[in-house]
Amino acid sequence: MNLRDHFDVPAQTIVLAEGKFGTTGAKTANGVVAQSELFDACAVVDSTNAGRTAADVLARDDVDPVPIVSSVEEALENNPDVTALVIGVAPAGGALPESWKPSIRQAMQNGCHIVSGMHTYLSEDATWQSLAEEYDVTLFDVRKPPEENDRTIADGSVDDLDCDIVLTLGTDCSVGKRTTTFELYKAAQDAGLDAGWVATGQTGIMTGAHRGVAIDGVPADFTSGIVERMVVEVGREHSLVFVEGQGALTHRAYSGVTLAILHGSWPDVAVLADQPDRNRRTHPHFPVEGVEKERALVESLSDADVVALSTWGEPDAERDKHELPAANIYHENGPQDLLTAVCKHL
Repeated sequence: MNLRDHFDVPAQTIVLAEGKFGTTGAKTANGVVAQSELFDACAVVDSTNAGRTAADVLARDDVDPVPIVSSVEEALENNPDVTALVIGVAPAGGALPESWKPSIRQAMQNGCHIVSGMHTYLSEDATWQSLAEEYDVTLFDVRKPPEENDRTIADGSVDDLDCDIVLTLGTDCSVGKRTTTFELYKAAQDAGLDAGWVATGQTGIMTGAHRGVAIDGVPADFTSGIVERMVVEVGREHSLVFVEGQGALTHRAYSGVTLAILHGSWPDVAVLADQPDRNRRTHPHFPVEGVEKERALVESLSDADVVALSTWGEPDAERDKHELPAANIYHENGPQDLLTAVCKHL
């Protein structure tokens, strides 16, 4: 999916994050507000944080002070020309809460396209389809996998590309792979490099990746092939391609997806994202195996070298510990330092 083809970038947007903004439960909303090249957030809807700003809740100086309001109605009153409503929370159980439905209808009636990151697909519901036709808007379900006739098996076509490919992997889930990928891409653009990027999750698609699929919804046989096809498409348009990874090779719950992305993208180099003080995984049944084991697996299962570490810790300490260039992307010049380490090996 390439949402850039459907919107005048940046598109003015309301972000729905009711009850969750600033938490991991709204990481899609957080990412869209903080980083999206595609959407310009005019308001965040979260009644529990109404009256504050996005910069305040996210505690980030580099985020615009987007107002947080209590309802979609209030957001529309203040921003009547918005073109999209982004649903930035995946509710527990995947179903659309009844309390949200009137607000979404109101946004559609106001001419807003609906961009949803939920597990349930609005575009397959007859009621929402009818409303979309009535109000002449489009329903975008970014988690929806490609149709059967668009699924492909990996065939090695990525080997024929002339571009450089950089894959961001990690030692666990939620350690900053998407954010690292995006910040590397932005740093490359700022440095005048011809860069593009590929997303493998719904948040990356919404922040403006040049191609993207929520890879966890793709049947296993086709995962590496779909990643390969996206990398090939972006690689034909750009000389440097950054690819977002998922999970970790050492994570027993998600390693299958991680390996498929590694093999589908077949990178020249890899960057590892790590939170050094994390001992138990986001799934607490398993321990975090750490940088050295993850690095060894990446390098043994591909032709790529792990050339840098994106760390939540202190870069100097992590560099000395792992004998890898390290940078914290939230530090000043962190993304640039990480990009320097990557480019040294390309």
